[in-house]
Amino acid sequence: MSSNSTSLKDLFLNGIIKENTIFKLALSLCPSIAVTNNLKNGVFMGLAVLFVQTMVNITISLMRKVIQPKVRLPIFMLVISGWVTITQMMMAAFVPDVYAKVGLYIALIVAFASILARAEMFASKNSIMPSMADGLGMGVGFLFALTAISFFRELVGKGTLTVPTGLATQHVFTFVNTKPLLIMVLPAGGFLAVGILMAAFNWLDTKYMKKASHGTH
Repeated sequence: MSSNSTSLKDLFLNGIIKENTIFKLALSLCPSIAVTNNLKNGVFMGLAVLFVQTMVNITISLMRKVIQPKVRLPIFMLVISGWVTITQMMMAAFVPDVYAKVGLYIALIVAFASILARAEMFASKNSIMPSMADGLGMGVGFLFALTAISFFRELVGKGTLTVPTGLATQHVFTFVNTKPLLIMVLPAGGFLAVGILMAAFNWLDTKYMKKASHGTH
């Protein structure tokens, strides 16, 4: 998507709705299964991806005029790995309990196709503000998806919600009248939750688009 005819708001919303990494593009699904059996872990994983996505887009945009086309992919990967390393160090220092559980998947952000794709398709061809808006939108879309999946899986699978109230604090809400469906906190439940929420997201998006198209006639 070119920034020439697209506002910053549209670029931001595009990453959340039209090109949502998980619910629309079905990319980077590994963390959506592996770390979303707990709301707190899902939120912090989503925040990590949001930070890396935005900073990579900004960095690549700033470097776009000096990057040689023949070596652009190795440079993109080097930039991504640099920001992932910074993210790992920050999480290990400030949220060690979360990092102990999701640290492996933080390292895998280096290989996320969604981040490399936005660097290649957008940030390397656009100025800093559109690139930042694109990165923020894609990152917030990923955060939204992981938060929704984590919320659904923990609530249905455990009957609780672990809500982060700070970097090192949390509050666990327990719903005593529920009967947890334990399969939802297992890997199989992760696939099931992603499928259900992906279908719901696309159904709502299609329904909204139909209403919007009728409204323009």
